[in-house]
Parts: sequence; structure tokens; C-alpha cells
Amino acid sequence: MLGKISGSKHLKRLAAPKLWNIPRKTFKWVIKPSPGPHAIDNCIPLQVLVRDYLGLAHKAKEVKFILSKGYVKVDGRTVCDNGFPVGLMDVVCVDKFDKSYRILPSSKGLIPHPIPPEEAQFKLRKIVGKSTIKGGHIQLNMHDGYNLIILVSDPKNPAEDVYKLHDTLKMAVSKPLILDHFKLEKGVCVLITGGRNIGKWGRLIEVVPGSLTSKASAVIEVEDGSNVSTILDYVFPVGYGKPCLSLPGG
Repeated sequence: MLGKISGSKHLKRLAAPKLWNIPRKTFKWVIKPSPGPHAIDNCIPLQVLVRDYLGLAHKAKEVKFILSKGYVKVDGRTVCDNGFPVGLMDVVCVDKFDKSYRILPSSKGLIPHPIPPEEAQFKLRKIVGKSTIKGGHIQLNMHDGYNLIILVSDPKNPAEDVYKLHDTLKMAVSKPLILDHFKLEKGVCVLITGGRNIGKWGRLIEVVPGSLTSKASAVIEVEDGSNVSTILDYVFPVGYGKPCLSLPGG
């Protein structure tokens, strides 16, 4: 007799992540996200996004029909899996209604923020991992599971290696093209993606190194002029001078 080799395929609404802005007591069950680019605590299943957030359907059956027709694209790719995990900075386009959204953090959790067509052409990706691969080339690991290889002409003097952890790359949605590079440095505009100050943005004042007992943190001057502190994992560079993308309430 074969034993169970995987986790539960079901998820109760009461146990759903706090970032999901859904009714908790109207029904018992909610769809569980499929394995994908974002962790369950940092994503919204596509079915929940289309039905509960965007209001394009009333039932799960209607969502499946919409997806089967190819009306919804995530980061330029048609997605038919109603459990597909949509997460931070993902660009969701509903071609049937000519509407585009970017998944952004707010005080209520992750929300789909309407964006103009020109903003739907790029996506921001934060570097969360970096390694050297065969041939001396550089591999960058992004927050959404995307991997980018930077070709190096001379491994002993890698002039192309200008990217560091916690930097952000502004990339084209349709192809692996780097449009801009926002370094984690003093004065850069950053967006806070977690913690008690989630959804706020401002100017980076200082980076405080971590220790054996504490994580690295950052001091940020937010839009109201006050200073807040958060861990570096929640800091997402979004531009110089001002954010390169529209933000909720901005």
C-alpha cells in the first residue's frame, strides 16, 4: 500500500494566508495555489484573483471558462491553470476587456493595481540569489523564480558583473531584456513589501548590517516625511527620484 507523499490538496478559508482579501466565513473551502513561481504565503491563486478581486466571474466554473479561452495572461504568457500563483510585481492582462493590472502590496495585503498599457510592457524583479556557473558566467535568481544568466567575456575580470543582491531589474515582459537597473543604495526609491509598513514607499536613508542574531535592516523616509525601519528582505527598489511605476494611492 502506497503512503501519502504530498501535502494536502485542500485549503480552508480560515487557514488561508492573511494577504488574501477574501470572505472567511461565507464558504468553507478555497482553492489551493498550484506549485509555481511564488510561495503560498506570497501569492493569490488566479481563480481568487479573477473572481473575488476583479469581479469577472461569480463561480469557479465561470473562471475556468474564462481561462480556457485564453483571455488572461500573466507576464505575457497565457495561463489556463485556475490555481496558478500570482504574486508580487506580476503583470496580469485581461485581453477581453483591455485591462491590465500589477500585483502590488498594500495595507490590506496584495492587490491588483490597474495600470496603463505602457506599464504592462515591463516588470520589476528583485535579485534574491546570485551564483557563478560553468564558464564564469553569472546566474541571477529573482524573487519570482525567474533565472537570468549574464554572459561574461572575461571570467578573471567580469566587467558585466554589476548586479548585487537586493538590486532590482526592470525587464521587458515579452523577452529577457534588461531595461534598467536600480541599485540598493542611499537615495533610491524603495517599496516596502512586508511587515507593519507594507505598501509604503519612500527614500532609502541607511542600510544597517545584520548580525548573528538579527537580519540586515533599512531605514526609509516614507512619503509623509517620517522614518520607518524594516528588514532588508522587505525592501524593493523601484526607481531613482520617483517610482518608475504607478502605485496605489499615488
